[in-house]
Amino acid sequence: MVVCCGSGGVGKTTTAAALGLRAAERGRKVVVLTIDPARRLAQSMGIDSLDNTPRRVKGIDDSAGGELHAMMLDMKRTFDEIVEAHADGERAAAILGNPFYQSLSAGFAGTQEYMAMEKLGQLRARDEWDLIVVDTPPSRSALDFLDAPKRLGSFLDGRLIRLLTAPAKLGGRAGMKFLNVGMSMMTGTLGKLLGGQLLKDVQTFVSAMDTTFGGFRTRADATYKLLQAPGTAFLVVAAPERDALREAAYFVERLAAEDMPLAGLVLNRVHGSGAERLSAERALAAAENLEEPRIVDQEGGKARLRNSPDAPDSSDSPTSGTPAEAPAAAPEGGSPTEDAEHAEDTEHTADPERSVDQLTAGLLRLHADRMQLLSREQRTRDRFTALHPEVAVTEVAALPGDVHDLAGLRDIGDRLAADERELPDPADQPEPPEARA
Repeated sequence: MVVCCGSGGVGKTTTAAALGLRAAERGRKVVVLTIDPARRLAQSMGIDSLDNTPRRVKGIDDSAGGELHAMMLDMKRTFDEIVEAHADGERAAAILGNPFYQSLSAGFAGTQEYMAMEKLGQLRARDEWDLIVVDTPPSRSALDFLDAPKRLGSFLDGRLIRLLTAPAKLGGRAGMKFLNVGMSMMTGTLGKLLGGQLLKDVQTFVSAMDTTFGGFRTRADATYKLLQAPGTAFLVVAAPERDALREAAYFVERLAAEDMPLAGLVLNRVHGSGAERLSAERALAAAENLEEPRIVDQEGGKARLRNSPDAPDSSDSPTSGTPAEAPAAAPEGGSPTEDAEHAEDTEHTADPERSVDQLTAGLLRLHADRMQLLSREQRTRDRFTALHPEVAVTEVAALPGDVHDLAGLRDIGDRLAADERELPDPADQPEPPEARA
């Protein structure tokens, strides 16, 4: 199992899908389980919709014998399946029709995380998958995913649940006597706060679910241990941003505290440049010189004017008594229309050069912005690696657009699998003859 986790909006779903596709095209039978209610996974895999049942993805390269299936957690349906599997027909019908159960299964706090654990346990128990890839809930922290079994145990061991289940456990007149005597004050108070009907629904639900609660806890504990077992790996996904990496660092520390196996960090959407030798400062300075030319940047400058053999001598200036050459007079008889056309021709002649300067200055400013962004991302990564030098980091470059098909997922998979050790090391390359000379 590979569990992809991290804060929201960093590319967990895309990473999970890309890993599943890559494994499937290399001969493994893979299922990708997403707990994100968004439709990105289905869209990228060419599926109209996903539900609680694994759906086979078409269009992959299955020449190696692999298969790719995808599914999206249906919280209520998973809860219903648990009830139907662990209760007899009459009791299951009573539970499924209970108003309190319907509210609980539709959106009670923590239900989604626990149902994700339950579905993961079901997939693992079927023993038909070579690889299970999990896309955790889209929250700022996936700690809820890990805490679900513990929260469930606390809920089941709570005083309120024990009081509500006590009459059913005692049974018969003893149970009624206990309910009437021991719970009369609490029932009256809760009835006023919650309403008599709601309290009755809760009591009916708890009584009907009593025989199922033990199974809940057992399966939750088993799945939790499965997450710690060999063959499971957690993959933290983050973007090169301060908030995302802060959450990633917190999650890495929590995984270590829980003895969960961490494979590493995927740093997603990292920006790069093919002209890193040109710094932001130099690019901005060049852009300013193009937009506002200085004397030193003009061709020749005043020095060329003074040293030119065609330059007028100082004795020809008006102050020396010799009139300077007058500017050529405008041709006589020139109409305003001809003058306008002449000015327009001159303007068109100068436009191309000026336009090139403006475009170049704009590109230089864009490059300066990119270099500043690269610097911020590098500083953010350096802070993370300084805190957690033991965590392996893989960078995935930012793409010009969103990943929306199998080709895009395949590209992401290739980037994830790229190993720096496979790239030629410049230090190992033979020196050219001129360098040795």
